[in-house]
Amino acid sequence: MSTVVDTLEDLKPLVGTSLGVSTWVEIGQERINTFADATDDHQWIHVDPVRAADGPFGTPIAHGYLTLSLLIPMWSELLDVREVSTKVNYGLNKVRFPAPVPVGSKVRTGATLASVEEVPGGAQLTIDAVIEIDGGAKPACVAQMLVRFLR
Repeated sequence: MSTVVDTLEDLKPLVGTSLGVSTWVEIGQERINTFADATDDHQWIHVDPVRAADGPFGTPIAHGYLTLSLLIPMWSELLDVREVSTKVNYGLNKVRFPAPVPVGSKVRTGATLASVEEVPGGAQLTIDAVIEIDGGAKPACVAQMLVRFLR
């Protein structure tokens, strides 16, 4: 856990600061295939290694939404507020996929606390998150997340 605080009020001084980075997660072909099955997105650039070898990326790539979905487990490594009962994903303000994630790559998330706003029963956090690729020149995903922590 990169950042641990007791209360929602303890978050306010952290606005504008980094919450740290998650551990690396490997993106294997089995994970990509499982995601394809779950979403019915079996485009060949994801699930056909032979055809993808001759495609624009030279190898299969992870779905953008697979990369985005990993934001939640990686983000959960970055912040713990001890005195909250529930954490709820509230949405996203903006998402971009600047670089593809080739099969076999490792990704991790870094996050900055952009803002904390009071909402009924708790607080809404705006998080600027970047999913980077190990050795990559560009991030795989840049997203602004909205998360609600309820007392």
